[in-house]
Amino acid sequence: MAYEDYLKAQKIGLKDFKSATNKGQYPYLPVLDEILSHAEIECEVSLGVMNIPLPQVVGTSTFGRTQAFSSNFMPLLDWGTEFSAKWSHLVDAQLEEGIHHAIKVYEYMNKYYVVEGNKRVSVLKYFDAPTILADVTRKVPKRTDDLENKIYYEYMDFYKLTKINYLNFSKLGSYPKLLTAVGKSSTEEWTDAELLDFSSFHFSFAKAFENNGGYKLENLTCDDAMLLYLSLYPYEKAKETISSQIEENLDKIWSEVALLGDDDSVELLMDPTEEKTIVKSVLNKIKLTRSKKVAFIYDKEPSASDWIYSHELGRIHLDEAFGDLIETQAFITDNVEENAETLLADICEQGYDIIFTVTPQLIKASLKVAGSYPDVKILNCALNSPHNSVRTYYTRMYEAKFLTGMIAGAMCSNDKIGYVADYPIYGTTANINAFALGAKMVNPRATIYLAWSTQKDFDVDTYFKEQGITYISAQDMITPQATEREFGLYAEDNNEKKNLAMSIYHWGAFYEELINTILRGSWRVEESDENKALNYWWGLSAGVIDVICSNNLPTGTAKMINLMKQNISTGVFHPFSGPLTDQEGNIRCDETDFIKPEDIMTMDWLVDNVVGSIPNIDDLTDNAKPVVQLRGLQNTTTDEGGTSLL
Repeated sequence: MAYEDYLKAQKIGLKDFKSATNKGQYPYLPVLDEILSHAEIECEVSLGVMNIPLPQVVGTSTFGRTQAFSSNFMPLLDWGTEFSAKWSHLVDAQLEEGIHHAIKVYEYMNKYYVVEGNKRVSVLKYFDAPTILADVTRKVPKRTDDLENKIYYEYMDFYKLTKINYLNFSKLGSYPKLLTAVGKSSTEEWTDAELLDFSSFHFSFAKAFENNGGYKLENLTCDDAMLLYLSLYPYEKAKETISSQIEENLDKIWSEVALLGDDDSVELLMDPTEEKTIVKSVLNKIKLTRSKKVAFIYDKEPSASDWIYSHELGRIHLDEAFGDLIETQAFITDNVEENAETLLADICEQGYDIIFTVTPQLIKASLKVAGSYPDVKILNCALNSPHNSVRTYYTRMYEAKFLTGMIAGAMCSNDKIGYVADYPIYGTTANINAFALGAKMVNPRATIYLAWSTQKDFDVDTYFKEQGITYISAQDMITPQATEREFGLYAEDNNEKKNLAMSIYHWGAFYEELINTILRGSWRVEESDENKALNYWWGLSAGVIDVICSNNLPTGTAKMINLMKQNISTGVFHPFSGPLTDQEGNIRCDETDFIKPEDIMTMDWLVDNVVGSIPNIDDLTDNAKPVVQLRGLQNTTTDEGGTSLL
């Protein structure tokens, strides 16, 4: 029996050896001594005796017996050697009573290298054992700016709280996100019961991931996929879910999982004319068997939110623009976490063709429902969302903010300008920086004082008064019921507010063009690349945003803004043209270059004429935290990886 097992294991090893050789890869086990010859070690820490995951035992400590094993730890030496005899003896021991003696290993960067016990590892890997008992010594590398090093330091912090050693993430911030997902703080140790619950859930999820072919995906770990799963299916319910249901849920969102390993999975469509194929037609020639049913999902009444109100105006515009070709209806979910998924599924059952979910908070429900209704086109109003079952759309509002910044810089007499931001999420920082650059373009001394309306225990009005600031950029628009004048760009003199200009969303124009895209067939052409997430990100050139100047603006200033608006729309001028320097004095863009759209979208730094910072999530009001947890910037949390779970 041991003879047959050895020959079988050797055959596996020789196959792996040949495959590695053909690919030009090193065919033997990695050697830690060789790896550490290119690295600096801070210290060694004894972790004691514990079970370690066998898949993470990847090599040997020294060159010793390296060439006796292929890179998958299977034996290479011929039968009849002393090595084969000892290996076969261990097979008998494993079959009779199990291998119980602990091996000795070094742990480095969350991988294990064997000091003593290579053949025990080989035999247990042959039998597909999940773990092996080991006496572990950790070699701690010095901190560097390398991504893998940063992830490893996050892992060590996570390990202190949990002693969990079987998780592997490929993205920075994942370990802190997992703590958030399971409802634990960054300082709270896990109880034995909590560890048992998580281990059980992780085992079930890993099995579902394997059954879906997850281990064939590149640049993606099982735990990367698990984190996405927990962002859609809350842990408190997920840990009670049976294995078959986990597999069913995972199957529904599998197209999203497949995108996780592709860093270039998001394709930005910057203008309506950038669709891959445009089928020219006019609406009165389109023959539809029935009118298209279009649903809008809100999380508040339009009268209670300027954001929702602006989208409701867009819905009304569709009714006027398309007449009988489409039928629109607005739906309001009073509790996003509990009711949105049910409402969306019910709308799909009612035969709606297109659904717009207009806030980032609705993305979870959108993704969970989209997998069950692939024929329904669901779009979510959000920025930087890498999902292909749900498309996203947003405006390049930073273009309009650049223009209002120019107005503020031209008119402000003391070089101090206030800027009120709301949520530190994707897109907000680009708006702040564009405003600051616009002001600086016409006034090199202009300084932007940044304040956050969602920051707790902070009075914006008092702050601006203390700084002597009278020109302020605030929220973009207000609902009809609102009486305050603190919107757009305004000047304050003796408690009297004078509105100068405002950036506006033309959601009606945006929705009209999206519906046109669907009616003329362009949507299906774009759909041909299943591994891309499509984000519509349109701006001044598409007519979906604008700047409205009031009569309080001098004629010359208004002419300047109209001229610059035209230059931005036609691509003659780019708001983020270099040279650009951040608050720390780092050059972010050279003089002859401009920042790429993907980098504008994820911008998490402030230009040098901004006074203020991006707040930590703990500094925000409770109402703001859910939004930031979904779409927060990388440095809005105490951890470096941010809190955005999607």
